[in-house]
Amino acid sequence: MDPKTPSTDMMNSANEMLRGALIGCGFFAKNHLHAWSDVAGVGIVAICDSDSERLKATANEFGIDRTYTDAAEMIDSERLDFVDIATTVRSHRPLVELAAHAGIAVICQKPFASTLQDAKAMVHACDKADVPLMVHENFRWQPAIQAVGRALASHAIGTPYWGRVSFRSAFDVFSGQPYLAEGARFIIEDLGIHILDIARFLFGNVDQITASTTRVNPSIKGEDVATMLLRHESGMTSIVDCSYATHLPQELFPQTLLEVDGTAGSLRLLSDYRLQIHTRDGTSVETVSMPALSWTSRPWQAIQSSVYAIQAHWIDCLRTGQKPATSGHDNLQTLALVEAAYDSAQTRRAVEIASLLKAKQI
Repeated sequence: MDPKTPSTDMMNSANEMLRGALIGCGFFAKNHLHAWSDVAGVGIVAICDSDSERLKATANEFGIDRTYTDAAEMIDSERLDFVDIATTVRSHRPLVELAAHAGIAVICQKPFASTLQDAKAMVHACDKADVPLMVHENFRWQPAIQAVGRALASHAIGTPYWGRVSFRSAFDVFSGQPYLAEGARFIIEDLGIHILDIARFLFGNVDQITASTTRVNPSIKGEDVATMLLRHESGMTSIVDCSYATHLPQELFPQTLLEVDGTAGSLRLLSDYRLQIHTRDGTSVETVSMPALSWTSRPWQAIQSSVYAIQAHWIDCLRTGQKPATSGHDNLQTLALVEAAYDSAQTRRAVEIASLLKAKQI
């Protein structure tokens, strides 16, 4: 066996520290590194970034000695159990395939790929190499979203038949990530992908989507408002809406609000992470708490908590051999919704997900 390839005993041992490397030291990567420092039994032993100054600053901040400007050199030099890819989407496929070829497990930031064909190729590469692959699709791991998932799974409101997943804000996301203003695609690809994944997580896979998009901000190239109607395989209907052009009396970023109607009651995830459940027996309201992490900061706590949760899940999967909840295969379904939403907005027609996947040979 290649000495860099983790053994089955190492992957399954609760006593061995798993050795990871981070590729990409940009805006969001610090959240990854802070979360890795809190996840038990794992250490980031090396980092890589093509920007040497950013690489040096990140290494100094997190006390990481081994640094690289070339990912291939790092993978060739280090003994790793996994790589965490936190780069922009264009680099994902070559980096995932590089790690897979080396027999190293991969966790990759979203959006996983810019096309379904690239996503399929990455999934195939990891399947062929028999290495685990998870997409860092973290919104569903927010404590409030997980609490809603548990409530629905326990049939607290009976069988859900209608839902709404809503993210509306005027928060300036461009100051920290200026590249978001330059792409022909914006809100569905960057944010809507999270909200669509929440809808899949809570209500199941989708067989049809209808979408409408608008650009309100004249300073950006892509759309900043999107509304999507989903028909789920279960027969349930949901509305997914997202906006970065919505000015409210209370800025809710980065809160996702939820409405779900069921046969025995209703559920609402309200502002400030208040979970309301109403049935014929009465109404309960609780504030969903987040883990106490020393490095979180307003208004990012829910997202930062989800980063910790998904990375802890990844390590648990590596140790037990279970399939990650947001595996590459699972994320193909979310990416299909993104592609279908853009197709629908352009053609002004409903798009069947099965037909899209068949056309893309997924």
